[in-house]
Amino acid sequence: MSEAVKDAPPKSRIDYEAFEKTPRFLELKRTRNKFVVPMAIFFFVWYIAYVLAAAYLHDFMATPVFGSINIGLLLGLGQFVTTFAITMTYVTFANRKIDPRTEELRLELERMEQR
Repeated sequence: MSEAVKDAPPKSRIDYEAFEKTPRFLELKRTRNKFVVPMAIFFFVWYIAYVLAAAYLHDFMATPVFGSINIGLLLGLGQFVTTFAITMTYVTFANRKIDPRTEELRLELERMEQR
């Protein structure tokens, strides 16, 4: 089999590049990005702040809270809690806002393919 035939895209009746520019598809991307981008920035800043505090604020991070539990340990565990909370929030958001629109677009593409 020649390289040109092997690398040829599968034949389809749908112009996917044009579909990606449709208002409904672009709105879906905007909706997703309105959640994902701010949440990613928030988590990145929170993570970097924790790392910098651990590297440069030794006395603050070593401040005892109760027993041998200190602020550094609590903030480190907070990283895990934050990750879990962001994940659960995104799943809820996707189930309510993203998935129904995605399903509509998928069905539209299937109808276009069957024509």
